[in-house]
Amino acid sequence: MYRWAVIMILTVIALPLRAELAYQGEHSFTVNHSIETTAVPFVVYRTMTGHIDEWWNADHSWSGNAANLYMKTERGGCFCERLPDEGRVEHLRIIYLAPGKELRFDGALGPLQTMAVQGRMVWKIEAMENGSKVTFTYKVFGHPEGGLADIAPAVDGVIGQQLNRLGERLKANH
Repeated sequence: MYRWAVIMILTVIALPLRAELAYQGEHSFTVNHSIETTAVPFVVYRTMTGHIDEWWNADHSWSGNAANLYMKTERGGCFCERLPDEGRVEHLRIIYLAPGKELRFDGALGPLQTMAVQGRMVWKIEAMENGSKVTFTYKVFGHPEGGLADIAPAVDGVIGQQLNRLGERLKANH
């Protein structure tokens, strides 16, 4: 009994501040995940953009190697990945950039690329008294064969995992 109580407590501690599959339908879904960190907004931003290979899970990359991930932080810039034999893949394209505050992306991650859907992702950083609140929101829409309802929980899990890994990386840097 004690062992299960400890596991439950550790599970709750590891969860993001807010995790939500906010909307799920056949033609669209929205996921929201938030964490709080003691890192100041600029440090969060620099870690998110300049060191994506240090927190993005390599299991959710095309090459299987997070060291191949990179981001060009400018409007129109790419969250991209190097592939074998000089290949490249664009995960997301930056459409709005406010350093230390917010990044907005256009694009479809992972298997969503082959489904001919569109996605908008927002990484928002809000200053707090003792650090920052970081929120990832991803809205996906389209009309793929078979719909989007079944894939939404998996995407929700991946986005939440990435934000949690960012939180862990920020903790390690402090």
